[in-house]
Amino acid sequence: MIKTNLALLKESITHEPSFDGQSARLITLENANGMTVSFMDIGASWLSTCLPVKGEQREVLLRSTNMTEHMKQNAYFGSIVGRYANRIANGQFTLEGHSYQLDINNGKNSLHGGFQGYDKRRWTIKSQSNNHVMFTLESNDGDQGYPGRVTVVVTYTLTEQNSVEITYYAETDKATPLNLTNHAYFNLAGESSTAKSTDHTLILNADYYLPTNESLIPTGELRSVTSTSFDFRQAKSIGRDFLSEPDQEIAGGYDHAFMFSKEVTDGQQDAAVLISPDKDIVMKVKTTKPAIQFYSGNFLVDTPGASKEYQRYDGLALETQFLPDGPNHPEWKKNSGILNAGEIYQHQTSYLFEF
Repeated sequence: MIKTNLALLKESITHEPSFDGQSARLITLENANGMTVSFMDIGASWLSTCLPVKGEQREVLLRSTNMTEHMKQNAYFGSIVGRYANRIANGQFTLEGHSYQLDINNGKNSLHGGFQGYDKRRWTIKSQSNNHVMFTLESNDGDQGYPGRVTVVVTYTLTEQNSVEITYYAETDKATPLNLTNHAYFNLAGESSTAKSTDHTLILNADYYLPTNESLIPTGELRSVTSTSFDFRQAKSIGRDFLSEPDQEIAGGYDHAFMFSKEVTDGQQDAAVLISPDKDIVMKVKTTKPAIQFYSGNFLVDTPGASKEYQRYDGLALETQFLPDGPNHPEWKKNSGILNAGEIYQHQTSYLFEF
């Protein structure tokens, strides 16, 4: 069954040319427990995670049905997004006395790096082994309007403890906004299941969230989750308080940044926990990033997927990152996502699967 699934994945992704006219390269890792994860060099994308559950291989990531559809979709399935993940208001910011204009690709705003963000690039496979793959990317000064030449290294490692560990490394020759994340969509009931994101149970060790305006740009307020539908500090069904407040109604669900409690951003503690509807799978997220964008899949309507046409809430994303629109909020200080020349950007996020 594993070999069949992997053969189908390889055929669907590598059969047709990608953005640059060449086929994608696919890398699959497998551990001793029978868990497999697959990645491709386009977008350094995390395409597949198959877990042996109840004698069957359960695919828990959403993805496009083939490369042609992958190039059309705007869901960013499994890709590394950047230079700056999430939204920047009006695609504008000022840094070190200079004003910059970015691509406007999401209403009035810039989203996930612009029209030709890191998700659409062919990354170089620097090294690989039975349990890891390392991707690198060079982003020139002026890329999508951003200042500075940036070198990025992203490494995925599959452990024998069933954890997918993602490490991020970057450096720049000029101060620039930098906010890297992976945009995987999870459905722990199975990619082909009828379960929705709202059927999952979630824990977020976050005391604050960021309300947004009508174009999903943060208002600047860090609001306490206490007595709101955004309080996931205790395990709660995502659907329990769904669309119960104006802050959710604006986004059509959850599409908000949550600020983690500082003590859980050491990369060792559980910053977030996701539980499948059938309770067969628990996914624990550990990170060194200060925040997470919890997105309940509000805009997936009629997106061609691996097994079906996805609809609203068919999967959810848990994107560890700096705060959205950070370059326009210097008052957020180190959470604003600015990397200075001479500094090193180094973070890690892991997704530990228990099944």
